[in-house]
Amino acid sequence: MRMPSFACRHPRIGLLIVVTIAVAAWMLLRVPHPATESMPLAAAESEASKPAGPPWLYGRADARFTVVGYADLECPYCRAYFPALKRWIDAHPEVNWQWHHLPLSMHEPAATAGARLAECAGEAGGHTTFWRAVAWLYSSTRGDGQGLPEGLHYPELTPGMQGCLDSDRPDAVIRAQMVEAAEQGISATPALQLRDRGTGKTLLLNGPVEGDALLSAIDLLAAGAKTVAEPAHSPDMPTGVAGDMPR
Repeated sequence: MRMPSFACRHPRIGLLIVVTIAVAAWMLLRVPHPATESMPLAAAESEASKPAGPPWLYGRADARFTVVGYADLECPYCRAYFPALKRWIDAHPEVNWQWHHLPLSMHEPAATAGARLAECAGEAGGHTTFWRAVAWLYSSTRGDGQGLPEGLHYPELTPGMQGCLDSDRPDAVIRAQMVEAAEQGISATPALQLRDRGTGKTLLLNGPVEGDALLSAIDLLAAGAKTVAEPAHSPDMPTGVAGDMPR
């Protein structure tokens, strides 16, 4: 299968978020389918309360709303947005965060290598271990496809993780999430899809989205709106400013 090409989205590109509702039934999380700050207890609730991953979940398993984040572990804009979105989820227990891999061809092979490592960390240790691995990768990689510095290895590598890395299990997960992104017209990272368990509707948000815009999108979902276009950020907002976003 020929995979579509994707791009890493710069925060300055595209002043509007085009929001598209897929009028489809809510799909429950299922089996198989910061940057170095520690995970708060409120967000890192008991693993037993969450469905088995992948996909990997951050926040309350019973939250009404889910942010499905499509990200590349070599994308510098995803890296800048990661701790910002994490803090926002910590501040809004009614929303959780589900990770979907979208490694970009311009960042290969490092992007897929990072995704495989994170996926195998989750397989070996669960949700909390997955998010810890993602934070470590973002804080350690040189980014833009350069990957980890030579000689640097994941400090929590276990025999279970190594067995996963030696298999094709993580590749199947990553490939399935890339195909899903392409089917939804997602071609750049970061991208967010909001899902409302209450109404069964979704909204697609392109780019790093500030806290107020996320709250507005959630209000639209709850109200059952069909389409909307809203500015995601100031045109002068430099990379990483969305990191101040909890509101």
